[in-house]
Amino acid sequence: MWRSAFLALLTVGVVGIAAWLVFFSSVLGVRDIQVRGNLGIPAQQIQQATGVPEGRPLATVDVPEVEERIMKIRQIQSVTVSRGWPGTLVVEVVEREPIAVVPVGTRFALMDRHGVMTEVRDVAPATLPVLRADRAQPGDPATGAALAVMEALPDDLVPRIAEVLAPTSETVSLRLKDGRTVMWGGRDRAADKAKILVTLLKRPADTYDVSSPDVVTVK
Repeated sequence: MWRSAFLALLTVGVVGIAAWLVFFSSVLGVRDIQVRGNLGIPAQQIQQATGVPEGRPLATVDVPEVEERIMKIRQIQSVTVSRGWPGTLVVEVVEREPIAVVPVGTRFALMDRHGVMTEVRDVAPATLPVLRADRAQPGDPATGAALAVMEALPDDLVPRIAEVLAPTSETVSLRLKDGRTVMWGGRDRAADKAKILVTLLKRPADTYDVSSPDVVTVK
């Protein structure tokens, strides 16, 4: 009987010590916050955004809450936070990729394919086209159509575009840096239009109309 009681007490003690080590002690606390997938955002900025102090027991870190804090960084599209025992918090991010620039007063906002403005700069990147729409913002049909056009274009063609004009969602046009104009139309049949345009641009002209891929015109 004494032996059984001793073993029971020993088991309780071991469990208690293990629980203390995991949930209350800094022995298994956060010693490193490892950031993966970041290209333009400094790792230090993301580490600070987690709000997790060094030494906090790793098991008590509220992962969904940490992810919510990190998502407040506008340049981040998605984030996954996980525990790496014994003391590492792993943060994997996917950054938003700007595909257009929107004038904001005298400055320029970078916009991703979802219409989210990730940051504002004094000088527009030379490799991104300027998007001109009445309401350049998420949910605006004209903005959405213009961004869809940008996604459909071949990567080597995008740097040649100076402006994307979208008065409406059905009247999108492109102005190339060499002065030529492309009448694109709506976002329908984008792949067909892009393929035809690549071929048409090899012919000298001022205006290329691919708004109806079945009947294109060159002037």
